[in-house]
Amino acid sequence: MTSGWSASHGVSPEGSRLLVERAHEELVAGNLADDRLQQVRPLVRASWERAWRRRVGAEGLPPLDLSAEALEAYRSGHPLAGMMDMIRGLLLPGSAEDSGVIVAVGDHAGRLLWVEGDRSQRLLSADMGFVEGANWSEDTVGTSAPGTALALGHSVQIHQAEHYNRLVQPWSCTAAPVFDPETRRILGVIDVTGGAETVSPQARMLVDATARAVEAELLVARLRAGEGAAVRRRSAAADAPRRARLHVLGRDRARLEVDGAHREDVIELSARHAEILLMLAVHRQGLSADRLAALVYGESGTPDTLRPEMVRLRKVLERVSPDLVPQSRPYRLTIPWETDAQDLMSLIDRGAHRVALSAYRGPVLPESTAPGVEEMREALRATLREAMLAEASVDVLLAYAEIPEGAEDAEVLRLCLEMLPARSPRRASLVSRIEKLERG
Repeated sequence: MTSGWSASHGVSPEGSRLLVERAHEELVAGNLADDRLQQVRPLVRASWERAWRRRVGAEGLPPLDLSAEALEAYRSGHPLAGMMDMIRGLLLPGSAEDSGVIVAVGDHAGRLLWVEGDRSQRLLSADMGFVEGANWSEDTVGTSAPGTALALGHSVQIHQAEHYNRLVQPWSCTAAPVFDPETRRILGVIDVTGGAETVSPQARMLVDATARAVEAELLVARLRAGEGAAVRRRSAAADAPRRARLHVLGRDRARLEVDGAHREDVIELSARHAEILLMLAVHRQGLSADRLAALVYGESGTPDTLRPEMVRLRKVLERVSPDLVPQSRPYRLTIPWETDAQDLMSLIDRGAHRVALSAYRGPVLPESTAPGVEEMREALRATLREAMLAEASVDVLLAYAEIPEGAEDAEVLRLCLEMLPARSPRRASLVSRIEKLERG
């Protein structure tokens, strides 16, 4: 079956692309009175000004608000989770993998919960951070269909250069908010992103119709279940659970951040405590005393060596919350723990190479000699390098070649050289670096 999006509707972007680009340059420079801005669509101009006044970066990547684990837990309980089959059936009725478009569904705050559709398009869009878990609200990326639709409360179409963020300007998109059928509170947003076919009048009608169909089905489902007010209370109270987050990239003294119901704590850990907690965060099923000692201390490690350190670690964590204290037999963590290293692996798996590289702060606990840490450090380094060589765009690969892991990697430099245009001014520097490496 062919995709309903495969044929172009012959849509031309509204206004001159060149005029819009120049108006955008003036806006970003702070020239809000420039005459060219008056020729930009009022909806877009107003959104640009909101983004500019909030000091949104014109080339930044969106923050990844939800890690892989938090994303899975959050969206499984989201009111739109049960509507995804309907959304797919209406917007991706043929072969999703070669549909030519991306369909994304986000929550009320602009965080993308599902990103599906054409595989090649998803790989390209991941480079600008259009991935599950990323925040695409106006406050973070400026003008875009999902963020602006949420800000205005109605469907929006954004043509290429109308995007506030320059990284997004090759794309076009249509989005519509989804409202709770009883309270009229915004539950989320449905977005279709791709080329000109996604900003046709037909596209807007289809996305709007999908949002209304979802709202109707939500109401029918509630009436059938007889849930009424209880459902409203649960959806209004939807929030991420209490969690702990361990920062270990480029740090020898890891930082632990703990989000609670009424407070947030940040503590800096000793090197040994960081090693222990990282191993427990990675091995969520738990570890025996013998195994944990081996991962932290190596061959010389024994349970007797480990126990005094565990006592000290418990005292540190108890001061923050008893929930953080590892259980024993086996040693294990009892609340959700995340690490920036695992989040980076998740970004790579999702194809978000530019975002992953931006999030990379350096090796895992760089000075640690714990066998388990060394193994994780090498696995992350190798995974990042493989992703850069296999699928990264030339801009991302060039950025990778500037960090220590890629700066002296001759294979990376040669691939950059192959991917650059023949007249690129960056070629000379690459040739010089390669020759220097070959001379030893």
